[in-house]
Amino acid sequence: MTDTDIRTYPRRIDCGGTPIEIDRMTSGDREALVTFVAGLPADDLLFVPRDISHPKVIDAWMRALDKGHLASLAARDGGTMVGCTAIAIDRLSWSRHVGELRVLVSPAGRGKGLGRALIQECFAQALELGLKKLVAQMTIAQRGAIAIFEDLGFRPEALLHRHVADRHGAMHDLVVLSHDVDAVAARHEAFGMGSATG
Repeated sequence: MTDTDIRTYPRRIDCGGTPIEIDRMTSGDREALVTFVAGLPADDLLFVPRDISHPKVIDAWMRALDKGHLASLAARDGGTMVGCTAIAIDRLSWSRHVGELRVLVSPAGRGKGLGRALIQECFAQALELGLKKLVAQMTIAQRGAIAIFEDLGFRPEALLHRHVADRHGAMHDLVVLSHDVDAVAARHEAFGMGSATG
């Protein structure tokens, strides 16, 4: 990856006729993130392995950003956060080449292609980070999200039965999807797009 391949932010994209700004998230986005998470339906929180509505989890997210253990993007409609991403990386593990991808979009931002656009932005981030593989985890009830991930080339790798317990104690099956980051880079290069352009 060369310096010219690195994505520049903020970026403006069109989502169903709505101009959306995408930028790298920093710890200065804490309050905007708290407001965004508070507006998410409870079922959406099953996308993430920790309760991101808890202040300690948000604080840990911000610290991870500052330390470079997490790469996140924020999507804004005007000044309001309508989507965010996180790629969690463990540089000390035997899976240091793997990033765990999380994508959340507010109800107001859905149906406009924002989730798809954020996933594509994450491919560029994964290349910048030198990752070889992205994985995403979600409950099998999240059929719409699974369809978007699969349409972008993610494939199911595992189904873990009764792996997620929601806030009411109900059990849910978890699907693990993955994507080869190098395959995305090779496709982009073949089409003359550069390894981190989308």
